[in-house]
Amino acid sequence: MPDKRIFVTGGAGGLGKAIALRFAKAGYKVCVGDLHDERGQETEKELRAFSPDSFYVSSNVTDDAALESVKDTLEARWGGVDVVVNNAGVAGTAGAVEDVNLSDWKWVFDVNLFGVVRGIKAFTPGFKKQGSGHFVNIASAAGLISAPMMSNYNAVKAGVVSLSETMHVELGMSNINTSVVCPAFFKTNLMESMNSEIPGMDMSGKVNRMMARSAITADDIANDIFDAVQNNIFMVVPHKAERRLWIMKRLFPGYFFKQFSKKVKAMAVGAEKPR
Repeated sequence: MPDKRIFVTGGAGGLGKAIALRFAKAGYKVCVGDLHDERGQETEKELRAFSPDSFYVSSNVTDDAALESVKDTLEARWGGVDVVVNNAGVAGTAGAVEDVNLSDWKWVFDVNLFGVVRGIKAFTPGFKKQGSGHFVNIASAAGLISAPMMSNYNAVKAGVVSLSETMHVELGMSNINTSVVCPAFFKTNLMESMNSEIPGMDMSGKVNRMMARSAITADDIANDIFDAVQNNIFMVVPHKAERRLWIMKRLFPGYFFKQFSKKVKAMAVGAEKPR
């Protein structure tokens, strides 16, 4: 696909990098934006082995002007872009609702939700002008099934899902497609950005162990995203267990919350027992 062009925020590592490489291998011109310049430059070298016109730009999704600047760069270099992946994100803060401070709430919303909003605002006019385009918004299974002690992450990812549903209908009338991706645990570098307000518990270490045990990899999810773009699939839930829970929640919400609460209480009791 030598004429196809894609931009990925947070594309220098983790899932963003896997997405960038998957599309580069399919012949897309790829631009990755990130805050980590060294990682970005290394990723650019890897991308160019598959797609010579791919490149890295330093970009911060919390800066209102940053994505507008990237848009201008892509229009000057490529004449526009066909796919925009709003992937950049942070892990949020683990802790009881009353313990997570407001500065952490603002930080998570600024990156994970307003970062997506900034991407939409920057690139929608160009998509409308060319008569086509595709947004991929990276949410999380946490936005579908809200586990305790992750209130700000759950809320912001649910916001990304709701925003994507709005886009699916509203922008669909202008031939602009939307996909929202809701993975559960898989091996990535997301825990580099996790904070915790839970005394005596290494939440990032615990989550990293759960990620390491996952049978789903970033490459698997990148393949799912590639298929979603090619086939215009809106909802992408890569993990089977979370997909079943999400369906159960939608069809039988009372039963779901009763069983989910029982499981959480059992896990809490197990964590409190001395070892």
